[in-house]
Amino acid sequence: MVLDAYEVANPEESARLLKFMRASGLVEKRILEARHFRGWRRHAALVALARTRASEGIRALSEGLRDPDSETRLAALRGLGRMACPEAAIEILNWIDDVGLVVPALPLQSALIQACAERPQVLLPHLQHTDKTVCEVLARVLSEVAAPSLAPELLRFADDDLPELRAAAARGLSFLNPSTAVEVLSELAQDSIWFVRLRAIVSLGRLNHAAAVPFLLRGLTDSNRLVRLRAAEGLINFKADLPRIFEKVIGLLDQYGLHAFLTAVENAGLEAGLLAAINEDAHTNPETKGIMVEVLRTAKLPTGTQVSENTRAKAAPQS
Repeated sequence: MVLDAYEVANPEESARLLKFMRASGLVEKRILEARHFRGWRRHAALVALARTRASEGIRALSEGLRDPDSETRLAALRGLGRMACPEAAIEILNWIDDVGLVVPALPLQSALIQACAERPQVLLPHLQHTDKTVCEVLARVLSEVAAPSLAPELLRFADDDLPELRAAAARGLSFLNPSTAVEVLSELAQDSIWFVRLRAIVSLGRLNHAAAVPFLLRGLTDSNRLVRLRAAEGLINFKADLPRIFEKVIGLLDQYGLHAFLTAVENAGLEAGLLAAINEDAHTNPETKGIMVEVLRTAKLPTGTQVSENTRAKAAPQS
């Protein structure tokens, strides 16, 4: 009954219920059961102990990771994830170092994401595991929990052989100084693996720096649809320069890239503003304005003869 109430309680009530479970010996009882019972009774004790989210239960849960029964190991793993604290993450990581990947990757990844969110740095010493499958799981976790404080550490993974680590680096680099980040992310945005390019393009968009625009434009021509859409979302953040960016998008002569850009403009509700900005732009000649308005209206590229050489040159990404 206490655990059921604990699940839905507000923070103040949760603290009161946890204090009651500790004072009444309920937490200690579950710890003893988790250590001394076997089979389904140990499994049930581990599940109940995890529901208390009491930090003193972390050690008993970590012992459950070494149970010969796979369901009991999974219960202990999910319980440690539920604790959502670095101490639980360390227990999981030390266990992986000892035994390798003896549970399915998805519940391991989920548990570590919860446990490492507060202090992602605990992952770093374990990323050089000899088992490649373990490294891939840890790298995926790192890419989900990467924080600003971790950005300098992630820089060393930008040219790692493991795509998951390159993707983790790409995500974290959005927190670095733009001059450094753009240089590295522009390389990752050309990676052979699509999800590495996706992470790099997302980070380039988050930088919101003018130096990222040529590489976001290049992202519009990517073979992967998600990469194109994220590149477009990054470009529409430059609202003051949107007419000139739109002109460069047209100059790419890439129908898929154009559709991605116009989709992002529509989703952001910027069509009317873009049309007004094109008409008011004193630096664009009337012929180019006419082409841009027509493309915005029809979502179709002009023929090659209609696009000036100057527009094409503007669209070409610079290295």
